[in-house]
Amino acid sequence: MKSYHFSKAVGPIVIFGLLSCLTLFAQTTPKPEPQGGVVTGTPVNYTSRRTTGITDPKAPVVFEDATDKTALANFKHHSGTPAKNYIFEVPSGGVAIFDYDGDGLPDIYLLNGSTLPALQGKEKPPRAALYHNLGNWKFEDVTDKAGVANERWGMGVAVGDYDNDGRPDLYVTNFGVSRLYHNNGEGTFTDVAEKLGVARKGWSTGATWGDYDGDGRLDLFVPGYVEIDFDNLPRSPAEASKPAGVGQNFCQFRGAPVMCGPRGLTGESDTLYHQKPDGAFEDVSVKAGVNDPQKYYGFSSAFVQANEDNKLDLIVVNDSTPKQLYLNKGDGTFEEVGYPSGVALNENGREQAGMGIAIGDYDNSGRLSFQVTNFSDDSNVLYHNDGDSNFTDVTYFAGLGEVTLPFLGWGTSFLDYDNDGWLDLIVANGHVYPAVDNNQWGTSYAQQPLLFRNLKSGKFERVGAAPGSALAYAWCGRGLAVADLDGDGRLDVVINNADAKPSVLKNVTASGGHWLAIHLVGDVSKKSPRDAIGATAYVTTGKIRQRRDVISGGSYASQNDMTLHFGLGAATSVDKIEIRWPDGAVETINVPGIDRKLTVTEGKGVGK
Repeated sequence: MKSYHFSKAVGPIVIFGLLSCLTLFAQTTPKPEPQGGVVTGTPVNYTSRRTTGITDPKAPVVFEDATDKTALANFKHHSGTPAKNYIFEVPSGGVAIFDYDGDGLPDIYLLNGSTLPALQGKEKPPRAALYHNLGNWKFEDVTDKAGVANERWGMGVAVGDYDNDGRPDLYVTNFGVSRLYHNNGEGTFTDVAEKLGVARKGWSTGATWGDYDGDGRLDLFVPGYVEIDFDNLPRSPAEASKPAGVGQNFCQFRGAPVMCGPRGLTGESDTLYHQKPDGAFEDVSVKAGVNDPQKYYGFSSAFVQANEDNKLDLIVVNDSTPKQLYLNKGDGTFEEVGYPSGVALNENGREQAGMGIAIGDYDNSGRLSFQVTNFSDDSNVLYHNDGDSNFTDVTYFAGLGEVTLPFLGWGTSFLDYDNDGWLDLIVANGHVYPAVDNNQWGTSYAQQPLLFRNLKSGKFERVGAAPGSALAYAWCGRGLAVADLDGDGRLDVVINNADAKPSVLKNVTASGGHWLAIHLVGDVSKKSPRDAIGATAYVTTGKIRQRRDVISGGSYASQNDMTLHFGLGAATSVDKIEIRWPDGAVETINVPGIDRKLTVTEGKGVGK
């Protein structure tokens, strides 16, 4: 594995001790009140060889850790053993934020892992949890009532109203058999995966919903990761100390024994389910050309508009293998253009260990770009959309290269955390090898999240972590999702952490920027999905035209709230709102005001 030189940190920093992922949940020491400075507008370089303990007393407090003030503090993720002897113990942990009961408040669904004894029926399996948002940062655990405990080895979740009844449904991917939870509308869900033909077996990861053929019905794409044979498991790190002959047969990271994979293991193909008029699904993976015969190690995916032909394309992020971009040909098939488009590899021509993906128009060019998280000792990568399905790796130009090298990134999202009209970027981090804490390798098992502020020049800077703020704490982050949880116009973040309680990041930014939130409802009679997946909204204020898209999936095996959020900065009015609906219709909306949430129904404008 290639080694890198890490520059020394520049600027004021404070170093404090490492926090183990496995002790975070049990920690009882009260957290200090966040202390920070103010935004100065002067870029600060926080590049460091450390992945935990970097704080800056002069940095503003952006997020407070509100977890312990909510019922989510009672959730404990559990996946495998602390030693992480096998690869299937590592990647569990998706999270979805969605309004399951239509009360206007985004609710939170957290996936859980499992254990080998639980799979063997020897112990009670861990459970997922659904938290109903009651307002004012109060959440109620409604898992049992809703029937969404998913007592399987959970990986990820994608939200989509597949039957266009106005109620969001959940597709839960598992290491095992995946589920489709149909929203019954009275606070309960029913697993209809077997009935409708989407009970995918194997190791499913970051799924996505989208109407790729324009018939008004959502289809479903599910990546496959690795084939596991429980009768012939790879050697585990625990066997390294056994007598020669057995002890010599184990996988290594920098000379230390670690769990094996994904390299050396057989990958799984991917699956595309097309929804038929009767509501059932059929596997059209081979016919559509997205089955992945190479069996790359699929982790994350999303149906997106990679170009401007008004057809949903498909991006797939793979672990340790090239990324794939499938362009929609409009006849029910796709063309894979990962290499010619520029997204398969990084600028050095190397495949990377891709984990999660953030999708957004970060430079207000009107085109969607991709940021992909990767393994430690490698940077995350930012692919700028140059138009006409061409992308350029601008990672180092954008300031996202060296600073991310020691981190192992997972869930990620673009978000305008300070409401200045430019998309910023957040990343959840955490290693996969507990052994890193036993060695001086410049990385750690638990890692701080990374927040990057958009400098409006195509470049980003890392936002410093004020002592006691959420950015100062280290977690074994996995899934990440974004939503305005309390309706104050500032975007909050939820991270599902491996073997620990989740992290609820409350946005307390004192920017004073104005904002606008838009919830879109499609017209099924015009062949737009009811939840408007695939729609695009444009908001113009002065010379800035922002774009947001309704996307299912993305991040790492997670789901952002589908309400579209626009920061407006100092603008006190909006000049224009345009909606491009999934059926291709373009609608201009009258703007009733700002600093509010609007519901826009196709053909009917803003609801009262």
